[in-house]
Amino acid sequence: MSEYAQVSVTNNDELPEIEFKVYKIRWLMLFLYVFCCASSLMQWVQYSIIANTVVDYYNVSYTAVDWSSMIYLLVCIPFIFPACYVLDKMGIRISTLIGIGGTCLGSWIKLGSVSPERFWVVLVGQGVVGVSQIFMLGIPPKLAAVWFGSNQVSLACSIGLLGIQIGTAIGFLIPPILVDDQGDKEGVERGLYLMLIIVALVTTILLIIVITCFKERPVSPPSLAQSQIRQKREYNFKESLKELFSNHSFIFLAVSYGINLGIFLAFSTLLNQIILKHYPDSEEDAGRIGLLIIVSGMVGSLTSGIILDTFSRFRETTVVVYVSSLLSMLTFTFTLEKGIEIVYVVSAVFGFFVIALFTVGYELAAELTYPVEEGTSAGILTGVAQFFGIVFTYLYSYLLNVTGDKTANLTMCSILFVSVFLIACVRYDLKRRAIQMEARIAKLW
Repeated sequence: MSEYAQVSVTNNDELPEIEFKVYKIRWLMLFLYVFCCASSLMQWVQYSIIANTVVDYYNVSYTAVDWSSMIYLLVCIPFIFPACYVLDKMGIRISTLIGIGGTCLGSWIKLGSVSPERFWVVLVGQGVVGVSQIFMLGIPPKLAAVWFGSNQVSLACSIGLLGIQIGTAIGFLIPPILVDDQGDKEGVERGLYLMLIIVALVTTILLIIVITCFKERPVSPPSLAQSQIRQKREYNFKESLKELFSNHSFIFLAVSYGINLGIFLAFSTLLNQIILKHYPDSEEDAGRIGLLIIVSGMVGSLTSGIILDTFSRFRETTVVVYVSSLLSMLTFTFTLEKGIEIVYVVSAVFGFFVIALFTVGYELAAELTYPVEEGTSAGILTGVAQFFGIVFTYLYSYLLNVTGDKTANLTMCSILFVSVFLIACVRYDLKRRAIQMEARIAKLW
């Protein structure tokens, strides 16, 4: 089944009319990706959100537990360029298969970690899943461009990014419920086994579905921009990287995006410790606050996608998202001691804006760097964010334990201010939108 959209693209009267098609099966491809990505990202914070329980059960330090999350970020550094190459050279299907296949393998490995002396197996399993998820993180903007028309591409990208957000939300919510620390090691073991076997079975089912159902691309291109990319005879990865790193606006975007998302990654990793400093025995509250951040972020991400598709207001949307992220982090800093209910509200506002940056960053990068493959620009943004995530997690954790949460949070706010300055230096040259505008003008004539 397909839906049809026609445009006549001509520089003279002799060129034929080009017909573009969008297929209903595009929604199946999009939501299959969402579920696969969620199955990987829900494992990112599944140990750090119950850090106090993990510390007691495995008799390890909080730093060791932090590494169960940070290993996701660390492995990104050596594997981000291979992942970009695979995505843009071999396609969405192969990248998704590698991602969900490795996620499935890592999930089963961690079943062997349920014993107090086997924390190293946790790290091995997390490392395997962490490497695998790199092959999926750059997919949303490329999948949106390959399967969706120009009037839906930002919305489709924002929906694709829900995989990251839904997975993280599940990671915040489920572990504190299943692994209930009541001082009973046998109870903790039962909870860990239950959590890990559920994840392993879910990822196995998803792997089977992807193998049998996931398609690379539609028969006909959905847009003029995608049609022109298909007509390129060959893909040169080195030239694409050279073009990206010579684009000053993209560099400013990558660094500012990396700073914002790096701070969010550090905040998410340490959320359990931040909340418990002021509200002891509030482990489940920490999980629910994390969930609320992600859910409000989903709304923010979808809202930004709709705004970009409907109005193409990239500059205004980007500035609002960056400035609001900074202001909400400042508010969180000065209200953390005012009551757990206030923390819930402020955290929701913070999540709405900081997670909206996923959609804004990926889509703006695709516009600034067209016709470079969307997966390459998205991969670079992801790699920069993961690098900053490691740096800021270490810095945040050190300041949190040595100087207290207020100094730690104010330091993060000052760094966010730098990202606001950097994004102001971006020149908003929307190349992909310009191609689509040419098509609309041609249709009128």
